Amino acid sequence: MTAIEQYLVDSYRAAQRGDAMPPPPGRDDLAVLRAARSYEQFRAVLDGRPARHPWRAALHRAWPGPPH
Repeated sequence: MTAIEQYLVDSYRAAQRGDAMPPPPGRDDLAVLRAARSYEQFRAVLDGRPARHPWRAALHRAWPGPPH
């Protein structure tokens, strides 16, 4: 089941029960990315590395890619 399908099922169930509606999928994606960036900058400072561009190193650690 996709995220949209699950959201629709949860929305229907919430409407039937009178509960609060669930957040739509993807609503908090940018906030999660910003938090990850801040965390990587924090780790870079603690490790004594420059904290200017932590994305490249973070991406290499998260997704090392195919072996060479």
